[in-house]
Amino acid sequence: MLQTYRQIFTPATALFSMTGLVARLPISMVGLGIVLLAEHETGSYGFAGSVSAVALVATACFAIVQGRLIDRLGQSRVLPVVITVWGAGLALTMGSLQWGWPHWTTYAFAALTGAFLPSVGSCVRARWSYRLADRPERLHTAFSFEAVGDETVFLLGPIAVTMLATGVHPAAGLLVALVCGLAGTYVFAAQRGTEPPAHPRGAATVARAPMPWAAVAPLTLVAAALGIVFGAAEVVTVAFADEQGHRSLAGVLLGIWAFGSLVAGVVSGAITWRRGPLTRLRIGACGMMLAAAPLALVPSIPLMALVLLLGGVAVSPTLIAAMSLAEQVLPPARLTEGMAFIQTGLAVGLAPGAAIAGLVIDHAGASPAYLVCLVGGALTLIGALLTRVPAVPDSVRPHEHPAAERLA
Repeated sequence: MLQTYRQIFTPATALFSMTGLVARLPISMVGLGIVLLAEHETGSYGFAGSVSAVALVATACFAIVQGRLIDRLGQSRVLPVVITVWGAGLALTMGSLQWGWPHWTTYAFAALTGAFLPSVGSCVRARWSYRLADRPERLHTAFSFEAVGDETVFLLGPIAVTMLATGVHPAAGLLVALVCGLAGTYVFAAQRGTEPPAHPRGAATVARAPMPWAAVAPLTLVAAALGIVFGAAEVVTVAFADEQGHRSLAGVLLGIWAFGSLVAGVVSGAITWRRGPLTRLRIGACGMMLAAAPLALVPSIPLMALVLLLGGVAVSPTLIAAMSLAEQVLPPARLTEGMAFIQTGLAVGLAPGAAIAGLVIDHAGASPAYLVCLVGGALTLIGALLTRVPAVPDSVRPHEHPAAERLA
């Protein structure tokens, strides 16, 4: 297994992968961190949630534009500017809350923060695609490793920001996210030797290649559905442990779920699959829905730990297959832009998943709220079944697009 990963990692690739992991930690920390700080300073969950929602909407609206700029101008030119504005926006958001500024200033700075959140995850995968262009069979391993990184970010980031905000200082979680985002992105962008070439408008015919919406749109739905599962599971598991009289074990249960996913991701990356990513995506999505089905019926913490462990096994392989399929169907000039749709989908799904699960908990308790995870699993499967692999002309991407039947 280790030999498979040694084939893709060199000092250069390890550096951009690790710094990219640090740089994208804020994706899962800022929204919740804003809620915790805003509620502490104002006493209003409604205001806190609305500020976080403004940042989330701004991220969704501008991530695609940012991805398009990165494809056209290059990562090293766009990312330093974006992360600088993002850092200033987050610092001002924190300051407006702690210094008692008018609410409209908090909304404005939160929107600025969300709009300039860097699309580092998409940039990391674009670098892998560029570096392994002559060895496309190794991309699955690279994307598997990055999916494990995404799992780490989306599952452990909220836990970290909550512990820091409640145990150290209400702004501590956001401060750590700020430092990680700035330092990680600056170092990542400075690594020009592994950066894919820019595709300026009109520079080549490939730059005008159409977006393969038959694959990208359903894959974005898959990503959003995964976000719903993540957001709901985190909230409901805390409530479930509390109802069982062991609130302190909520982190353990989530850690077990994350462990199952991480192990599955590492193992998946070491395997040479005979099936293409589209088939693996559909199998993984089906597994996620089946794994979520019994959660509402689990009566105890030990049994919940087992069910979550098994359920986690389906998460990473599904995300890996989605990213691998996206890389294979996206033209090079729109790779970062296309990947940004999927990364944004993950982030967009977190908030409604957590919010809807919270409403169900308030009205019916923790166990029924796990049905939100089941809905997320069903949406994942629907998105996977709707995904179509478009025919890609050899002239567009001759070295990275195998025949359509291999994709399936």
